[in-house]
Amino acid sequence: MSTVTPNFVVKDPRARDAGGGAPPSFGGGGNGDGAGNNGAFNYGERLRRARLGLVLGLTAVFMLFVGFTSALLVRKGLPSFDAQTNTYSRDWITINLPWTLLLVNTAVLLLSSLTIEFARRGIARQAAMAPVKSIPGVSLGDEKRFPWLGSTVILGLGFLAEQLLVWRILHERHFFVNTGPSSSFAYLLFATHAVHLAGGIIALVYAAAASWLLHKPVEAQRIVVDVAAWYWHFMALLWIYILVLVMMVR
Repeated sequence: MSTVTPNFVVKDPRARDAGGGAPPSFGGGGNGDGAGNNGAFNYGERLRRARLGLVLGLTAVFMLFVGFTSALLVRKGLPSFDAQTNTYSRDWITINLPWTLLLVNTAVLLLSSLTIEFARRGIARQAAMAPVKSIPGVSLGDEKRFPWLGSTVILGLGFLAEQLLVWRILHERHFFVNTGPSSSFAYLLFATHAVHLAGGIIALVYAAAASWLLHKPVEAQRIVVDVAAWYWHFMALLWIYILVLVMMVR
């Protein structure tokens, strides 16, 4: 009686590489453009990159206003030379600012910072629920959403309009850009902040257009709204800093 012994062949795992059969891949990778192996966009990675870019941009804006502050404090302490009398004198005059209107404007900006935060949280919630809504047969019902984003745009435009009113009042009180160094710095600080805030309004209008006209995915909308919201919060804090600075050196 003969015994048949089965032959077991043990293959070298490295033979798969030589034989052309690639081992399976388990996620990760991507080609560096925010897309994974299946071509779907990695919106989480794009959001992190956008926030990093925002931090770098805000750092540049912060350093700009630090430079303005340093120049203001130095110039305030320096006397000016009068060629006619051949003497030095202090030319830093007190600016009669419309503080009531400025405080109202501050309240408007803080309210807009609150509305855009509601918009940011709302779009983040929509992005989190988007995978669930894409499942066939699953319905979460129609959720009525308040137009927080549009409200922020209106409040932002109102803030800029009130800034123009502040400048008009200063003109009526005979405080112009070239009146003196104190008025020059006041206009410089207010105008620079207004220009940066206008950039934030443009970003919000683009976010609204992406939702209503371009019909972009909610994840893409979230990136724009999230970055614009943090930028807007920074503008609100920067405005308070400007008011405190102007109040201290007046």
